Amino acid sequence: MTIEKITLAPGEEFIRLDNAIKLAGLTQTGGQAKLVIQGGEVLVNGEVCTMRGKKLRVGDKAEYNDTTVEVC
Repeated sequence: MTIEKITLAPGEEFIRLDNAIKLAGLTQTGGQAKLVIQGGEVLVNGEVCTMRGKKLRVGDKAEYNDTTVEVC
């Protein structure tokens, strides 16, 4: 399993799930991210999440296609 780390910019409290998946390179577009999230293919902190606007905060982890995205 691969781990991709995303560091929030100073002053940011969260990143949206769809943006995190796209930023980590797990999908090529935000539209693709939306489809895999709404299709139930993404886990957030070990549970299926179908909310593309889910706010990920420091310490949260999203998993898709054998890759974990960790918010730092």
